[in-house]
Amino acid sequence: MTDRADSPRARYRAQTRSEIKEVAVRQLAAGGIESVALLRIAKEIGMSGPALYRYFASRDDLLSELVLDAYESAAAAVHAVDIEDGGRSALQALTSSYRDWAVAQPHLYLLIQGTPVAGFTAPAETVLKARSVLGPFLSVFAQGRPLISVDPLLSQLRVWLRDEPEVASWVEQWTGQADGSAAAIALTGAVMTWPQMHGVVSLEVTGQFSGMGHDPSTLLTVQTGLLADTFQLP
Repeated sequence: MTDRADSPRARYRAQTRSEIKEVAVRQLAAGGIESVALLRIAKEIGMSGPALYRYFASRDDLLSELVLDAYESAAAAVHAVDIEDGGRSALQALTSSYRDWAVAQPHLYLLIQGTPVAGFTAPAETVLKARSVLGPFLSVFAQGRPLISVDPLLSQLRVWLRDEPEVASWVEQWTGQADGSAAAIALTGAVMTWPQMHGVVSLEVTGQFSGMGHDPSTLLTVQTGLLADTFQLP
């Protein structure tokens, strides 16, 4: 028999799971993914190892939850940006907000965008969570007028929209269109933003810009501006 969501037992279980994840995130921040250990977590919260396994069946089960939580945290940061006026200012605000989130919580950023954990398979819901992060970018690029140099990629993503109903539904959710030029342009802009944004953010988070004489936020602003130019965003 399954406990009701509002029953004392269910609330206690949810609270305990949350406490376990909080300790795991602290371990992640202190020493990376390899430092996340169920037995150490159990000891810290005063629980036996076997008892903890009633809440998370394995370390991978726990990591899966942390991955989904990290994507939700990133999405929350991006969704908090006011993009009502659209254009390049909205695009700059979105990339800046994502960077701020990653720099403030590098352990969460590296959990979802760093080196894959050997033997770990991310949960299927990860795709939807990642798309949620990119959703607001679709809205911004829907009003774009890309330069002809973008045409090869635009053509391929137009086919993707046609062949993948889930992708079309996602684009429609954020642009109001599931196909047509605006939908394809929006998807192309979001796809192009992803590697450009992560190229800067990942190098900054891992300290690769140290001693290079520039502020990574300035670099991201410049690259985002070039992308806005490419799509002729107002």
